[in-house]
Amino acid sequence: MTTSRFVKMDDAAYMTAAAEAGIDLPLEQTPAWDPFDEAAAGREPWAKLVWLVDDQPRAFIALTKMKGRGFTYLWAKHGPNWVGSEPTYTEERTMRANLRSLVTKVAKSIAFVRLHSVHRSDDVEELLQSVTYDRTIILDLTKDADTLLAEMKKRGRRDVRKALRDETMVAADETDRALEVFPELYQLLVETGERDSFGISPRHVYEEMLSSLGPEHCRLFTVRREGRPLCWGIVTTTPTQATYYYAASSAEGRKALAPDLLVWSMTCMLRDRGLESFDMMGIDSERAPQLAGVRGFKTKFTDEIAEVPGAWDYPIHVLYYKGLVAALAAKRGIVAKIKG
Repeated sequence: MTTSRFVKMDDAAYMTAAAEAGIDLPLEQTPAWDPFDEAAAGREPWAKLVWLVDDQPRAFIALTKMKGRGFTYLWAKHGPNWVGSEPTYTEERTMRANLRSLVTKVAKSIAFVRLHSVHRSDDVEELLQSVTYDRTIILDLTKDADTLLAEMKKRGRRDVRKALRDETMVAADETDRALEVFPELYQLLVETGERDSFGISPRHVYEEMLSSLGPEHCRLFTVRREGRPLCWGIVTTTPTQATYYYAASSAEGRKALAPDLLVWSMTCMLRDRGLESFDMMGIDSERAPQLAGVRGFKTKFTDEIAEVPGAWDYPIHVLYYKGLVAALAAKRGIVAKIKG
């Protein structure tokens, strides 16, 4: 008879077990992410867990405790990570059931766990708040620059080459002076949010990310013209993986194709640092139609679209979670009437 259970590990044991299992964990699932959780309001590292099946590691999951408005939940961003083969539908359900048993014993206030799942299932729900993605663009940085350029769409190669010919634009890694220059760069994010109609966080959130993760795990890249910032990007890194977390651009920068120069320059600089992949962090799908506006730009750099597990909410207390859904729906209805 197959047995399964979760075991809690300290940081060192967790990372050693992951390495022995051959798991290349994303940054958010490692202890390196914890300083950012500790610096951010309403968040704190909760536990590093390994799911054992017949006493052998089958999945690794790092959880952050998050405080919402009136509720508390756990968030396994980019987790769990599975050992060996992709999990079956039954394995994922069993793992979640084991997780519920653990959480209810040690943290009765947790309303739900947000985590990623390969398979759709009736025991998980669409996200209470926020947007997930299950399709993304991942550039293979083990390829040389000529190959990466050749694999771009024709329009992508044309725009990158045009941007490279504009000698008034200079791309740079400004990580070493990130906190010094970010107040100026933040104004581009304000402009981008107003232009593209999306909300942004206060400036200190991005500065906390840069300072708490440090240059080993968080890089800041820019494109400038005569010293003026035209666009910028924040990229998180592990020894092998890079992820394009945040970006902003001015109207002048967009017209000059500065974002194209930025992505191409970041790709080359990250490759030169020895990284193996560059995740551009999501495009649209059935579950994420809100991301349709970025697909045209991101798919310039490759025709290949990667399918990845999307995030779901797994209720720990089902009736309580249903109450949260109803309350949020009512609030949205009131806001819609006010705006209408």
